[in-house]
Amino acid sequence: MRIFVFKSGANANLRAFAADVAGSSLPSQFRPWHAIGSIAADKDPPHQLSRKQIEKAINDKGIQLWRLKPKTKSQ
Repeated sequence: MRIFVFKSGANANLRAFAADVAGSSLPSQFRPWHAIGSIAADKDPPHQLSRKQIEKAINDKGIQLWRLKPKTKSQ
């Protein structure tokens, strides 16, 4: 499964994974959504996230939301 990665325009730390490039299942309250990349079927997701869990969430709910950790001053 190719996974598409989106960034919320309403919340700078919110990201989402979806199975379609249009992101048709993404929640409207966090629009606009911007496609920022994709993950090929043979590649690992970013930040050591579990591909198995992402694919399960997409199959069950159509999407998987996740948040970036806020950067600390030392980063």
